[in-house]
Amino acid sequence: MPRKRPSSRGSARGHAAPKNLSRSLPAKKRLSPSAWIAVITTGVVIGSSLTAYAAYVDITGGINRENVDTDAFGDRPSKVEGVVNIMIIGSDKRDGANAEYGEAEGERPDTLAIAHISPEKKSATIVNLPRDSIVQLPACKKTGDYPGSEPQQGMINSAMSYGGVSCQWDTVEKATNIRIDHFVSLDFTGFKGMVDALGGVDMCIPHPIHDPKAGNLELDAGEQTLTGEEALGYVRSRKGQGDGSDLMRIDRQQDFMAAMAQKVMSGDTLKSPSNLYSFLNEVTSSITSDDELTVDTMADIAIAMREVDLKDVNFVTVPNHPWEQNKNRVAWDEPDAQQLFQAIATDEYGGDDDKDKQDDDSGDDAKDVDPGDVSVEVLNGIGTANLANQVSGILTERGFGVSGTGNPQGMVPEASTVYYGPDGKAAAELLAQELTNATLAEDPSLSGNSVRLVMSGDWRGFKTAGGTGGVPGSVKSKNAADSSKESAC
Repeated sequence: MPRKRPSSRGSARGHAAPKNLSRSLPAKKRLSPSAWIAVITTGVVIGSSLTAYAAYVDITGGINRENVDTDAFGDRPSKVEGVVNIMIIGSDKRDGANAEYGEAEGERPDTLAIAHISPEKKSATIVNLPRDSIVQLPACKKTGDYPGSEPQQGMINSAMSYGGVSCQWDTVEKATNIRIDHFVSLDFTGFKGMVDALGGVDMCIPHPIHDPKAGNLELDAGEQTLTGEEALGYVRSRKGQGDGSDLMRIDRQQDFMAAMAQKVMSGDTLKSPSNLYSFLNEVTSSITSDDELTVDTMADIAIAMREVDLKDVNFVTVPNHPWEQNKNRVAWDEPDAQQLFQAIATDEYGGDDDKDKQDDDSGDDAKDVDPGDVSVEVLNGIGTANLANQVSGILTERGFGVSGTGNPQGMVPEASTVYYGPDGKAAAELLAQELTNATLAEDPSLSGNSVRLVMSGDWRGFKTAGGTGGVPGSVKSKNAADSSKESAC
């Protein structure tokens, strides 16, 4: 993409307002979603030192800035006050230092995500958009080396090759109806340098990996510290791991970013200004952002997010299935995907407020029952094909026992209902906490902790791990704290 000279607004304000450095220093790490949040969270404690200040002044001049005319997009999604949504691009450009990774036709993001930052909820959610997703692409104007394009159906990441970051930005907004405030792009060499500046990242490799297409990646099984080159191969690898799909690669990338965040949080990076300088210098030398993402803007975000915890950094992937016309492409599950986007766009996804509300609304008795104690019969009163099996699968993943599935006999209740026996109210309440909407009703035919879930026309699925109602159960969420633990053998 065309690169402009570094914006003078950032460093100039940095000189004028050194008191803000404790907030703006950590924000430089924006390019790797969970690790960036981790730096913001804890990095504020060291930014006021003179050594860190000198490093900051030097580093800000290395950020490449690009102007994006968002007015040209036409009607845009509504802005939620206080919320920041950043489009994260893992660039696959193969020029300059990236040329060693082979040739690629055009420029298409290797990774594409939206980082939703909610200071009010003290949380951040990274929504991964599979690069093979088939969406409606808007028209893109010819500009510079980009040829432009007419409106068409295509892979979401192909917009970049038609009209650069401006076209990619417009495409993501129109596909998700989420207002994007800024973008940050990181290339291969920047990612490698970031990992090496940390001294590597510890990961558990469950099976030996041999992938010639990912930089001749060769990794033994077991717990090990990945260098920058190895980490780049690991997060890019497809054919050498799992089923070779981009979806499984996204899952591994999320785990790696969580492990990186853990390394930043627990290591010496944030304890030493010189270590932080080295780390940020590696990152900023290879990143590009919009010219509206000024130092003051980054400082505001950083100070607002200073209390965020790794457990409140959530990763989700858009619910999807193989595209009917080409199984190597991805189509989004509807209406599930749009319900997720709506929750993000309106800042209703996750956060402490939702979790507190769940706790307040929960029956006290539910605290005395574990999911493994509960046996659930799942009945599909809606008629949607295979719904009972899907719901039983989610319940099993969440630790509940499933006694059977089927269709209700006789009358179907107007509202989705959890039925319980004379001694089973606590079990019913525990199950109801997992559901977006459910009515409780006693049924004398049931005994112990056996309950019956009957899904009716008002069925709205499960609350996510982040605690949000209204988001379907097909949206799988993991947080950085849990993922970083899972990355260890």
